[in-house]
Amino acid sequence: MLGIEELRLLFEDYLKENHFDQRPTALYDPVNYIMGIGGKRMRPVMSLLACQLFDRDVTKALPAALSVEIFHNFSLVHDDIMDAAPLRRGQPTVHAKFGLNSGVLAGDVMLIYAYDYLRHSPLKSAYAEMVNTLSKVAIKVCEGQQYDINFEQQTDVSLPAYLEMIEMKTAALLAGSLELGALAAGAGTEDRFHLSEFGRLTGIAFQIQDDYLDTFGDPEKVGKRPGGDIVQNKKTCLIIRALELADDATREQLLTLYGSSDYPPEEKINRVTDLFIQLDIPAFLKALRNQYQEQAYDHLDQVKAPADAKKILFDLAESLLVREL
Repeated sequence: MLGIEELRLLFEDYLKENHFDQRPTALYDPVNYIMGIGGKRMRPVMSLLACQLFDRDVTKALPAALSVEIFHNFSLVHDDIMDAAPLRRGQPTVHAKFGLNSGVLAGDVMLIYAYDYLRHSPLKSAYAEMVNTLSKVAIKVCEGQQYDINFEQQTDVSLPAYLEMIEMKTAALLAGSLELGALAAGAGTEDRFHLSEFGRLTGIAFQIQDDYLDTFGDPEKVGKRPGGDIVQNKKTCLIIRALELADDATREQLLTLYGSSDYPPEEKINRVTDLFIQLDIPAFLKALRNQYQEQAYDHLDQVKAPADAKKILFDLAESLLVREL
């Protein structure tokens, strides 16, 4: 039975073996760059863990694991272009380093390779279902990204609409990563369903947690200064719920602060954060996150697999959810 770190290292070795060294280098250098600048490899590890639930030979899921990691990084390349982001994982983004056209084209070829690697899965009878799973994920991720873009122009975004967006943009790929790993091991329909639901619900809980940490997280542990979402006027669980709960005067304050770029960043962060605390937003987020994660663990319990294998997947989910709420 392999643990999380052992599976991560196994994947890293497979990634090195499948380095893109073909021509034209102007196309594949950006691909190798984004695939090589780090990341927790959470999604491929989830694929390997899902496989291990049903088959101890986790190498069967390595092609699927690489598929989801390539897809994930493809989405980051294109997201960074749309956001005009200069940095990713502390390094220049692909389009900033190689140019806009190279970024677009590198993302395109990565999407194609994400599908192509599924062909290398040893269980050939699962190939069609694996392609179907990845296609559903890809569509949801694109739909979620469009909703996220739409929200930038909307003054009122409901909490259910926001949760639906993060389910598509973030949680769908976690669910798909688990389902692809289970498919690689020949798991049955019912077990794949429960694993997928576990991933989907964990993904939503993870994003709720991430929203919280952006404002209230310890900079030493989170690795960034708090308040970035506030400065960028980003619609998250915090501001959406705050606007729902606020009285007219408080709502007007929040809308004025969020709708303006005239305030010094620290003042804006402090004033909005104080209003969030007055409205008891941290406690609400804790309850909401726990609600989704408890549902996720209920689905994991129903997967017919050895308890020790499921415990490793449980531990990975716990590691994603910093227990500071």
